Amino acid sequence: MAGGRPLEPAPRARSRTSTPIYGLTSGTGKKTARDRAALPKIVVYDPQLLTALPASIVGPSGMNALAYCAEALWATNHDPITDALALDGAGRLQRFLHRAYTTTDPAPRGEVLIAACLAGVALGTVGTSVHHALCHLFGGMCDAPHAETHAIVLPYIIRYLQPAIPDIMARLAEAMKCDPAKLADNVWSLARSVGTPTGLRAIGVTRDQIDAVAEAAVAEKLVSPRPLDLQPIRSLLHDAWNGESEGTQCAQRRRLPTKGDTSHGLTHPARDRSVHGIQQPPPRGRRKALRSAMSAS
Repeated sequence: MAGGRPLEPAPRARSRTSTPIYGLTSGTGKKTARDRAALPKIVVYDPQLLTALPASIVGPSGMNALAYCAEALWATNHDPITDALALDGAGRLQRFLHRAYTTTDPAPRGEVLIAACLAGVALGTVGTSVHHALCHLFGGMCDAPHAETHAIVLPYIIRYLQPAIPDIMARLAEAMKCDPAKLADNVWSLARSVGTPTGLRAIGVTRDQIDAVAEAAVAEKLVSPRPLDLQPIRSLLHDAWNGESEGTQCAQRRRLPTKGDTSHGLTHPARDRSVHGIQQPPPRGRRKALRSAMSAS
């Protein structure tokens, strides 16, 4: 914008290039602002330019685009047109992001670029809501990296908001080809499959900062489809700090972890492995020993 010259970016990541929204960081705060002067005159989406982009950028920035799609659905000013753009973008990311992460093939990377464009247009039209506001609190107060923070927090904010907006979440789940009851876990699994760090603790956020961000979110009365009460939002952010899925948390509530546990979720110090939310049967030798013990009894 300097000197009145138009912006003509060629995106090398997948997020907000096509929106008039930008962030301003000052001291320990980060605020978003809107200005049509920040909207590029033209954006060049060329997947050939992204073949050398590291997977460590492809994954989190793609999840950042998914956060734009999701938030555009529950933002205050959403409408049927922006909904259609956001749902199309979310579906493409579900189908192509993992392939774009694991290969440099321009085809899936091009599909992810299209999804990012749809996400940017949708969110740029309707504006942001609680997810972006929370992530920007982490950016300002904790110096947390932008894309990784969005990627980590998204499944937890989906779980928090779902009781208040079940119809919107059902439409998002349909676009992503998953059960609405498993939407948050599906987003968590997609994020983990494309290199999202294991919780906010993995990007340098401390436990004390989690409480400070929760208090700031409530004090600032962030716009949200579900009111922000301190204890629930603190619980949400502590879950995001730990980085575990809802399936893992349920398993922990039912029983103490044991060696060889295979509950859904992240690898835990007390666990050997986890397999996409499916409780795995004991190894073959252990199953035979169990059957023998049961017969003897």
